[in-house]
Amino acid sequence: MAKTKKIIVSKHDLIPQHSKLSQKDKQELFDHYQVTSHELPKIMISDTMVQKLGAQVNDVIKITRKSPTAGETIFYRAVADE
Repeated sequence: MAKTKKIIVSKHDLIPQHSKLSQKDKQELFDHYQVTSHELPKIMISDTMVQKLGAQVNDVIKITRKSPTAGETIFYRAVADE
């Protein structure tokens, strides 16, 4: 019988770094860009990385992607349930 390998999604090469913003960082983001969590792009609460971070609805996730031209790019997503 073949052994099954457990894949750790957060360590996969194609998955960018995800981190949950603190309340202070979240407020600084909102003040700097003059937005609210409802105006940010959404990431579903069912997303594997959101669950791994223990994020709740209205938390903000910072996604850092490697970029061949810019070095790295940062995206923000608000956790949503629908």
